[in-house]
Amino acid sequence: MCPHEPSCPSADGPGREAARTVVSHPEQGWSLLCNGVVLFEDTGELLPDGAVIEPHRPLAGVS
Repeated sequence: MCPHEPSCPSADGPGREAARTVVSHPEQGWSLLCNGVVLFEDTGELLPDGAVIEPHRPLAGVS
């Protein structure tokens, strides 16, 4: 899917969030990455196969 060299990380790999942004809609809170992942501003993700990755940003004030 990715035409870049070097190619972006695959959607099922651990570095999937490092793929290039192809479409960004900050007013709606999401971006589409080159590898087909939809990345939400709360750090949740929707993978191309329909799998959901729950938000995983650190909580403020939690130690």
